[in-house]
Amino acid sequence: MNITRENIDALNAIVKVSIEKNDYEATVNEVLKDYRKKANMPGFRPGKVPAGLVKKMYGKAILADEVNKLLSKNLMQHIVEEKLNILGEPLPNEEKQPKIDWDNDTDFDFYFDIAVAPEIDVKLDKDVKYPYYTIAVDDETVNKQIEAYLFRLGENKEVDAFEEKDTLRGDFVQLDAEGNELEDGIKAENVAIAVDLMKDEELKKQFLGKKAGDVVVFDPVKAYDNRHEVGHMLNVSHEEAEKIEGNFKFTIAKVLRFQPAELTEENIQKIYGEDAGISTEEELKARVKKDLSESFVYSSNYKFAIDTRDAMVENLKFDLPVEFLKRWVKVTNEKLTDEQIEQDFDNFLKDLRWQLIKDQIIRNKGLKITDEDVKALAKETARMQFRQYGLNDVADEHLENYANHMLQNEEEKRRLTTKKQEDMVLEAIKESVTLETKEVSQEEFNKMLEN
Repeated sequence: MNITRENIDALNAIVKVSIEKNDYEATVNEVLKDYRKKANMPGFRPGKVPAGLVKKMYGKAILADEVNKLLSKNLMQHIVEEKLNILGEPLPNEEKQPKIDWDNDTDFDFYFDIAVAPEIDVKLDKDVKYPYYTIAVDDETVNKQIEAYLFRLGENKEVDAFEEKDTLRGDFVQLDAEGNELEDGIKAENVAIAVDLMKDEELKKQFLGKKAGDVVVFDPVKAYDNRHEVGHMLNVSHEEAEKIEGNFKFTIAKVLRFQPAELTEENIQKIYGEDAGISTEEELKARVKKDLSESFVYSSNYKFAIDTRDAMVENLKFDLPVEFLKRWVKVTNEKLTDEQIEQDFDNFLKDLRWQLIKDQIIRNKGLKITDEDVKALAKETARMQFRQYGLNDVADEHLENYANHMLQNEEEKRRLTTKKQEDMVLEAIKESVTLETKEVSQEEFNKMLEN
């Protein structure tokens, strides 16, 4: 076997793989022998089928299979041994590749186009300056977060008269056309209804000021304009809901108003758990401010990642094998049309440029990711997810179990590994360059993200 490479330019090359008969003959003969042992053909005892007949029936397919295995293995081995940093995958050279005659040829030549990643000089030193925005944690932001915690601890409480956004509980009874209760009609007790979700604005007004014991007659289908929702509310089947028409009498049993929890010592301890040692408003505000500052770091880093990526991709100029890449994208995404490829190709090139820049930084800095790094990120991700639901005191063993569960999913593990790699690259950039830090309000920061 012989492998040669012809460099077309700095980014493109043609690899020729020559496979001769002595490269595959012994393996093909062994496979044919194995086929003969297992062959079961009418007129022949098992294992006694003539070798010539087995070869005639299976020889061409076996030859093609073994040659292709040799080709794939040695082409990849050549790329590894020559330390070629290729882009995409080798593609058959359509001009040079001769037609293969599996019936008569004994020696085979295969030609492949390959694209080589360009040499990149990523300059990272203190002369390079990038903006880094931090978000100010003011009293208003702290108070809003505390209000959100108290809202999660809140509950519905019974009040005297209905106001907008209140919830009602009561009993439904179906009426006939004359307004009398239907003897065999639909009845539903202790039903909760959300008046603010009604589509009929005039009907909504009829509920204002209503109290326990008051009666409102209305058509629930007209009120909500959704038979499935009405059927669920009245606890009837989908088929029954389709037949509902006319008015129902709704007798109010309770008027309920959601009220956030009060800022008491007991509720303060519920927010972070009794073991957190937080019992006063001042201690709560201090802890919330600390947590917000830490969470805002993620936002600052996200903005930094976007800005840095855009700046480095824009400023670091290097050529790419564009025609090869277009062809490779088309081959590996057969469902995409030429128009779709052209439409998205600039974004593809931008992503590729950033990936090549990251790869170079990883090599330059000797960055390595361990399983423990990925697991630590999984635990931190779990912690942040729990915090979104107001769970601030999740035990470490639960975080550990949750992280292990996440890492059992291969796709999730790859996502976390990629995220950790990105984080390490960005930390390396932050440590190497000069950060021009500027504090902004959360409102200003959000506006920057919108642009």
